[in-house]
Amino acid sequence: MAKDKTRLSRRDFFKASGMLAAAAAGSVPALGGLEAASAQTTNSSGKWESAFSACDMCFNKCGCIARVQDGVVKKLDPNPKFLKSRGMLCARGNAGVAQMYAPDRLKYPLLRKGERGEGKWQRIPWDEAIDMMAEKMQDIRQKYTPCGHLFTAGADLQSKFVGRFAEVYGSYNVTSHESLCLLSGSRAFLDTFGEVPFADVLNSKYIIMAGANRFEALVTPDSIDLMTAMQKGSKLVVLDPRYTKTAALANEWYPIQPGTDMAFMLALAHVIINEELYDRKWIAEKTYGIDQLREHVQKYDPRFAAEECGIPAQDIARIARELAAAAPASMIYPGRRTSDYKNSTQVRRSFAIVNGLLGNWDQPGGLLAAREVGLKGVPYDAPWYDDNPDDRIDAHKVPMLFEHDGSFVLTRDAILEGKPYPIKGWFVYKTNPMGTAPNRAKTIEMCNSMEFMIVVDIAMSDTAWMADLVLPAPSYLERQDPASGLQGSVACACVVQRDPVVPALYESRPVFDVLKDVAGKLELGEYFDFTIEEYRKQQLRDLPGAAEAFRKDGVYYNPSKVYGIYEDRVYKTLSKKVELYNQRYEKMGVDPMPVYTPPAKPPKNRFRMVVGRSASVTQTSSQNNTVLHQLTGPNTLWLNTKAADKLGIKPGDLVEVASSVGKGELKVEITDGILEDTVYMLSGFGALSPQLSLIFGEGASMAAVLQEGYDEICGNAALHETFVSVTRKVAS
Repeated sequence: MAKDKTRLSRRDFFKASGMLAAAAAGSVPALGGLEAASAQTTNSSGKWESAFSACDMCFNKCGCIARVQDGVVKKLDPNPKFLKSRGMLCARGNAGVAQMYAPDRLKYPLLRKGERGEGKWQRIPWDEAIDMMAEKMQDIRQKYTPCGHLFTAGADLQSKFVGRFAEVYGSYNVTSHESLCLLSGSRAFLDTFGEVPFADVLNSKYIIMAGANRFEALVTPDSIDLMTAMQKGSKLVVLDPRYTKTAALANEWYPIQPGTDMAFMLALAHVIINEELYDRKWIAEKTYGIDQLREHVQKYDPRFAAEECGIPAQDIARIARELAAAAPASMIYPGRRTSDYKNSTQVRRSFAIVNGLLGNWDQPGGLLAAREVGLKGVPYDAPWYDDNPDDRIDAHKVPMLFEHDGSFVLTRDAILEGKPYPIKGWFVYKTNPMGTAPNRAKTIEMCNSMEFMIVVDIAMSDTAWMADLVLPAPSYLERQDPASGLQGSVACACVVQRDPVVPALYESRPVFDVLKDVAGKLELGEYFDFTIEEYRKQQLRDLPGAAEAFRKDGVYYNPSKVYGIYEDRVYKTLSKKVELYNQRYEKMGVDPMPVYTPPAKPPKNRFRMVVGRSASVTQTSSQNNTVLHQLTGPNTLWLNTKAADKLGIKPGDLVEVASSVGKGELKVEITDGILEDTVYMLSGFGALSPQLSLIFGEGASMAAVLQEGYDEICGNAALHETFVSVTRKVAS
């Protein structure tokens, strides 16, 4: 079993703990924003106050309580009433204070004065920035139609206002960070079960995790529930080419060959069907296509899968039997980040199909449907623009695009080609495509093609560094947000909202306020003719107890069924059943069942790059945090021991990792915990922006190295299709 190379020594642990304690006490010199916060406090009473909030250091939105003294947030505690995070707060959540008081925060509007990426900026007042936005957006709309402007937003409670603005402005062209992350998995399960499920990890007796790494890539409550389930006797089988922390704690770990997960899943289906290990009544009443699937999987027996996956055939057969014996309280864990291969939707379809055979839908320990939250929409009728083109710029490139998310990779290609029409404006909120999208060189080219580019963010990200106008956003602790419904498996169906814990620092303004002002300048003010408070009242109009729950507990729960939701409901598929054989795919000319194609092998002396997550890293947004930086970074390249010997590379050597689109330099970490033909490095380093002072020049950028493959069904980025060379750098 490979050693855990990332484990902190006792000295490192106490050093990091001391930093956390100092941050909580407000005594870390690097937290320069504390001086500004203290300057805004006129009377020092020493009195402590507490305020509920919902964390925004990743997408989980865990409940927290801010402890405030004299207008300064001194620490964050978990909200014990918040069931989705089981009353806990992770390292990233604890570091929210350091994000707010970061010395590198954007403080006022900045206008580019030199070449893009040159770093020459002029401070301008907000009224000038708003006027300029309105003028440039109107100019682009007149020259190129409203669809000549692209809008891109990350996962945030105010991102819905970016989509609303884009629609009333008249642009179809909206992309989300999710098209670089999870859409192929969502597509696959949606097209099998009619909706995207939530895994009842807590009550499952047998879990197979393929690629998911829940003890590092944290998802609440799954990461917490997984440990509890294992303590209660649940069995965890991990398939991953890396020896992750999840693999280390699993009952069984198999270093599966990258890209062969479908072969493994179809072999499980082969055993379950041929040995009739399924619930016949469930299959007959609730599924469509068992006969077609039976015929389809005959060639995918465990011996076939063993040759492809590198996992013994007897183990595959045994796992299939154990999985079926534990059903319906067993599962193939759906995962979240599914941006792997060009056939990732079909790979994830194979996951969904095995779950269908287990009969675990809407059952304890299986896959659960979304529960009723009770929030209401706030409808509006967007204007019609006769001069607009017929469709999005990335339309018709793949058969099953998610309209509200688009495909960043396909959109970027279309923009650079200028077809079917030009896009010359770009508005980006709280996401960093320069650091997260594959082939950074192409993203730079895309930025350079824009006539005007606006970024609203809390820090000068690499994407902001390439913009024309950069606007400072407040942290989540400083702003008022609309209500948001959250699903948490068996933990909850709840509603959260945010109010400012302390006044916003510097000249930061929420994106809602920015868009509202610009809408007024563009004669679109009627679509933003409300406050956040008024918007929330509309959302909560059918939840009369919500206001009191927020005041008392910081979260509202809407009691609803956990299991049996589909007892009187049909599935949202063509057959109105779980589709083992997908009829819609067949009608569209897409394989109705997953057809396995062996992945390409790395050429000689090259390696397949795989991506993954750390418990203290959120894509590219948390590495420049003064607290989290003590725990993570710079990134290293995982390289197998035998591969390193062949290349003459020693532990700690500086290496160059290079692909056909880019390269980077970083130190190597030699380990037996990765396959010989595979390498890995953490995302978020190799920053181009000097205003990310902690990570500028540290490590290598995944975005610079990865090639821009995409899923052939939904357009999700395919981040595991890149082969790289690894070369030892000789000291000059």
